[in-house]
Amino acid sequence: MMSTSVTNSETPASAAPPVSRGFIPALEGLRGLVALGVLVTHVAFQTGFTQVPVLGRIVERLDLTVAVFFALSGFLLWRTHAGAARGVGPAQGAVRYWISRVTRILPAYWVAVAVVLMFLPTADGSFRTWWANLGLVQVFVPLTLTSGLTQMWSLSVEVAFYLVLPIFAFALFRLRGSTARLRVPVILAVIAVSLVWAFVPVPAPNGIHHENWLPGYLPWFGSGMLLAELSMSPPGRMHRWARHRVRMSIVAAVAFALTATDLAGPAGLVRLEPWQFAIKIVLGAVISFALMAPLVLSDRSRHRFLTSPGALAVGRWSYGIFIWHLAVLATVFQVFGLVPFAGNFAYALLLTTVMSIAVASASYALVEEPARRAVRRWEIRRSSAERPSGSTARPVATSATSSGN
Repeated sequence: MMSTSVTNSETPASAAPPVSRGFIPALEGLRGLVALGVLVTHVAFQTGFTQVPVLGRIVERLDLTVAVFFALSGFLLWRTHAGAARGVGPAQGAVRYWISRVTRILPAYWVAVAVVLMFLPTADGSFRTWWANLGLVQVFVPLTLTSGLTQMWSLSVEVAFYLVLPIFAFALFRLRGSTARLRVPVILAVIAVSLVWAFVPVPAPNGIHHENWLPGYLPWFGSGMLLAELSMSPPGRMHRWARHRVRMSIVAAVAFALTATDLAGPAGLVRLEPWQFAIKIVLGAVISFALMAPLVLSDRSRHRFLTSPGALAVGRWSYGIFIWHLAVLATVFQVFGLVPFAGNFAYALLLTTVMSIAVASASYALVEEPARRAVRRWEIRRSSAERPSGSTARPVATSATSSGN
């Protein structure tokens, strides 16, 4: 996401938003960490490690790292709208928003889909699978989440959120200035209403579960949107409580422990009861909020681990890790003669992690970064062409927060 960070000079220092910067390095490191969490839970499942008592259940629940991905998107994409409502810089324009989303998501994703469907022996290369995956509508089309690409259901949901976000921003446009304080209650209300989604008997094709559509996951995006609103609001009691790292770590740990019980559904890939799905969604939102709050509400811009060079590098490559790791895992099983669900968790995890990072770094260098630079050059040329004749003003350089937003 490309964003502009401007401080309102007329706002008293005591009432200034706690965070009004653009790129937050710790979020980049967090994104890399949760990408590895997704990888770990998939390796654990494919090797049968999730069947190990206690520890297997805990590792299986690392699937909730997807909640953090969604919350990161909610925060980063909503932040300029929250700031604009309070006079902290302009909201991102619609054209730039769509260009940034398309540039960030599609080039590397389409390459991954094409390579997997053409070269992975276990992938379904039917025409229906091709168009559903290229169009990111897998969650609506039965039997199109094929080998090497099953994780893309979450990207399909994320793209649906991208489409809805401008509509939601327009709906809250009038809540500005003195009424901006009402934006948080409105977002909370939407989150609360969305929790009934799993209970609604929505007709869907055989093999499609409507819980996996966007409304079911709005609380995860909403937790990031709430943080965006708080980050652009004057400091208050909630800021002082939520920016405390130890306190928030305890909250996240307790919520995660609860997800490892039957409250959030039984072990394995089974369809949850509506009440279990709702509890899992709530706990995922709490975990995401607790992990991110100290990073975005604190006035400290550094985090010893998350801003280390290694963590930032993995964060930079996290999108590639996400889109490639299942294809890499399938290749690891074939090349190294591993039998699915028959153990070798540590060995498969090591090989998959190393190879996924290598492929992701290549994806970033050969596809993602060249695409971003090409679009940036195009924007600069367009900005130069639109400047009045004789103007000496230079195009404003914008930075894109990497790894998906």
